[in-house]
Amino acid sequence: MSAFTIPFEDLTLQHIAQVGGKNASLGEMLRNLAVKNIRVPGGFATTAEAYQEFLESNNLPQEIKKHLSRLDTVHFTNLQETGARIRQLILQARLPENVTTAIRTAYQEMCRQYGDDVQVAVRSSATAEDLPDASFAGQHESYLNISGEEQVLRACLRCYASLFTGRAIKYRHDHGFDHMKVYLSVGVQKMVRSDLASAGVCFTLDPESGFDNVVYITGSWGLGENVVQGTVNPDEFYIFKPTLSQGKKAILSKKVGSKALTMVYAENNPDQPTINIDTPAERQEEYVLSDREITQLAEWAVQIEEHYKRPMDIEWAKDGETEELFIVQARPETVHSHKTRQLTRKTYTLQDVGAPLTSGKAIGHRIMSGVARVLRSPAEAHLLQPGEILVTDITNPDWDPILKKVSAVITNKGGRTSHAAIVAREMGALAVVGTGNATAVIKSGQEITVSCADGQNGAVYGGRLSWKEEELDFGNLSKPETKAMLIIGDPDQAFELSQYPNDGVGLMRLEFIINNSIQIHPMALVKFRELKDEGVKARIEALTHHHQNKEDYFVEKLAQSVATIAAAFYPKDVIVRMSDFKTNEYANLIGGKEFEPEEENPMLGFRGASRYYNPRYQEGFALECHAMKLVRDEMGLTNVKLMIPFCRTVKEGQKVLQQMEEHGLVRGKNGLEVYVMAEIPSNVLLAKAFAQIFDGFSIGSNDLTQLTLGIDRDSSTVSALFDEQDEAVKYMISTLIRVAHEAGAKVGLCGQAPSDFPEFARILVAQGIDSISFNPDALLQGVENILAAESELKERRVPAQAVPLDNTKLAEMN
Repeated sequence: MSAFTIPFEDLTLQHIAQVGGKNASLGEMLRNLAVKNIRVPGGFATTAEAYQEFLESNNLPQEIKKHLSRLDTVHFTNLQETGARIRQLILQARLPENVTTAIRTAYQEMCRQYGDDVQVAVRSSATAEDLPDASFAGQHESYLNISGEEQVLRACLRCYASLFTGRAIKYRHDHGFDHMKVYLSVGVQKMVRSDLASAGVCFTLDPESGFDNVVYITGSWGLGENVVQGTVNPDEFYIFKPTLSQGKKAILSKKVGSKALTMVYAENNPDQPTINIDTPAERQEEYVLSDREITQLAEWAVQIEEHYKRPMDIEWAKDGETEELFIVQARPETVHSHKTRQLTRKTYTLQDVGAPLTSGKAIGHRIMSGVARVLRSPAEAHLLQPGEILVTDITNPDWDPILKKVSAVITNKGGRTSHAAIVAREMGALAVVGTGNATAVIKSGQEITVSCADGQNGAVYGGRLSWKEEELDFGNLSKPETKAMLIIGDPDQAFELSQYPNDGVGLMRLEFIINNSIQIHPMALVKFRELKDEGVKARIEALTHHHQNKEDYFVEKLAQSVATIAAAFYPKDVIVRMSDFKTNEYANLIGGKEFEPEEENPMLGFRGASRYYNPRYQEGFALECHAMKLVRDEMGLTNVKLMIPFCRTVKEGQKVLQQMEEHGLVRGKNGLEVYVMAEIPSNVLLAKAFAQIFDGFSIGSNDLTQLTLGIDRDSSTVSALFDEQDEAVKYMISTLIRVAHEAGAKVGLCGQAPSDFPEFARILVAQGIDSISFNPDALLQGVENILAAESELKERRVPAQAVPLDNTKLAEMN
C-alpha cells in the first residue's frame, strides 16, 4: 500500500472518499464475502490523492477552472467543446513519477500473482470530497483487455480525462457538485475471460416494478459491456428468493435473447483491445448460463444484498477458461430503493386498436403520444425538440444530457438493464427498448403513440391514439373482513399488481398463458409425429426447438408463468383454474384443428372437466397436471391451489380428481386444495355432495346466470334479459353459500358485478361469502362496495349469513 495505490483486499466501504464507491465496494466484497465463496477478481485502486497529485504537478487546476468558467450553463451550447479542451489538457499531461512508480509496483504485484503482463480491466471510480456516497454511475470510462505497464498507465490517464466528458460535466452541474472537488480513482482489476464465455448484470429486485422478492439476471455471450451498454438483447432470468433459501427449484422464468453480437479480445491492437463479432445463429439460441449457474449467481446476489442491507445492482462474468463465475462490480440500486411505497396507482388503457409499428420491452407503466425524432447519434441533438420521442439504435452515457429533454425513448437494441432502460427509469420517462427495427419503421417527424401499459411488453403505434387514465388511490382504504382477491392471467403484470392491497389471487386463468405464451394445442405436442399438416409441424418446431421433448415445452412454459404469479403473491393463495377453452377456441391454437370436434354450441359442449378424463384430451390434461406438480412440489410454491371448471356432476368431479392423483396431484398432500367452479345449477343443487370431494367453490356468476335463466350470453337478441341480480340467480348464490358453509367448504365469487353494483356486493357480504375477486381496475371500487356492505351490517347488528333474501316471488312460484 502507498499513498497512491491500495490493493482491493485492503479496502472497505470506509474508503469511499479515497477510492470512490466502485473500488471501495470491490474491497468490501473481497474482505467480507470471500468466506462465503463469492469470487471477486483481485487488483488495486489508485487514490484520490494520486489524482490530486497529477493535477497539481501539471498545474492543471487553474486551466481547468478557466475553461469551466466559460461553460454556457443555461443552454450548454459549448458543453462538448469545453469537455474536449479539458480532456486534451489532461491527455497531454504526464503522470508524476511518484504516481507512476506506485502504479507500476502495484501492477507488478498482480503479475507475480497472476502471471506476466496479466490482462486487466481499468475502470473509473469517482468520488466527491463533500459527498462521499455519490455514485457517478455510468459517467466515466472503462477499458478492457489492458496488458503491460505502459498500457495500464495510458488507460489510467484516459480514465482521468473521462472525468471531463460532456455527460460527466453536465451530471455534476445537474447534481450541484463542485467540479474541482470530484476526484477520480482508477480500479485495475484482473480480467475474467468472459470473452470466451458470458457476462451480464443482476439486480436483487425487479428493476421495473421494484418487487423485491426476486433476483433478476441478464446475460449475453462475451464481455459484459454489451449488456451494460444495451448493444444486445440479452437472456433474462428471474429467481424467487424465498424458495431459493429453501433449496427448491427457484428459477421462475427463463427467456432467451437474440444476443446478436459477442464482444471479444482484439488481436494485437492496443488502440482497440476489444471488438464485437457476430454471434453464430445456433449460439444465439442457447442460454448463456446453466440452471446451476443461474442459481449460484442468485445465491451470491442475495448474500451481497444481505451484507449491504439494501437492493443491489451487480455485474457478473463467467471465465471461459476455468468455467468459474465471478462478481466484478456491485453498487446500490438507485431507482426503487429511493422511492417511498406508493398508495396510488394510475392505470392506462388504450381506447383505439391498431397494428403496432414495432414492439419491445416496456419501461414505465404508461401511454404517451407525440412526435418521433429519429437520431443517429448525440451529435444530432439540435434536431430534437423538448418533449419529442427519441428513436435511435442504442443509447450510451453520451446521450444523458439529451435524454432529459424527451418524453419517451425507443431503441433498436438493449434489454431491461441497458443504459436506455436505466436512465428512463431514473427520469420517470417511458421507453420501449430492443425493438430491433424502430429506426427503420418509424419516420422522423411522424406522430406516434407509445404504450407500456401491458406489463413487460411495449408497443409503438402510428398516429395519436386515444387512451383512458384512471387513478386508484389506496391510501385511505381499510381492509375488509371479506377477502378481496384479484383476477389475473398475465404473468408480466404480476409483480406490479401484487403491490395493490389484496388477499391473493382468486382466479388465475390458464387460457391467457396457453394462448399467448405457449400458442400450441397440447395434443399437437403429445402427437407431434402424427400430425398431418407439415406447415403446422414447422410452426411447432420453430417454437419448441429448445426442447428435445415437445411436451416439455408446454410443461415448462406453463409452470414458469404460473410460478411467476404465485411468487408475486406468495404466500397468499393463488387459485389456478385448469384450462377452460371451448372447442372452437382450442381449435384456434396451433395444431388444434386436428384434435377438436366441431360443435353447434361450444359454450355447452366439450369443455371444462369433461375434457380432462376424455381420451381426446386426457394426455393434454396430464401436461397441465405435470406443470402444476412442478410448481408446487419442485419449485415450492404451495400457495398454488387448483380449480376445476364446468364440472357437471359429482361423478365427473371424482373422475377428474382420480386423473389428478395419477399425475401426482393428490388432494390434501403437501397442502393441496382443489376447488370447483360453481357455474352450473347442478353445482348448487348438489352443493353438499360436491363439498365432500372439493375444498371449496368459486361462483362463476356469468355462466351461472346464463344457465339459471337459460340465456346465451353471446346472443345480442336476448342479452337484455341477462341479469346477475335476478331473484333466481340470487337464490342460487345464497343457497350455495349456505350449503357449502354448512359442509365446511369455502366460497368465493369472481366477476365484475360486485364492483359495478353495490347492491350485489351487499347480497354477497350479507350471505357471508368468504372472498370476492376483481379485475385489477375494479379492485378499488369493489373493496369500497364490500366495506360499505360490511358497515351496513354492523350498523344493523346483523351477522353475516343471517340476512334473508327477499325470495317472495320465488316462493310464490314454487
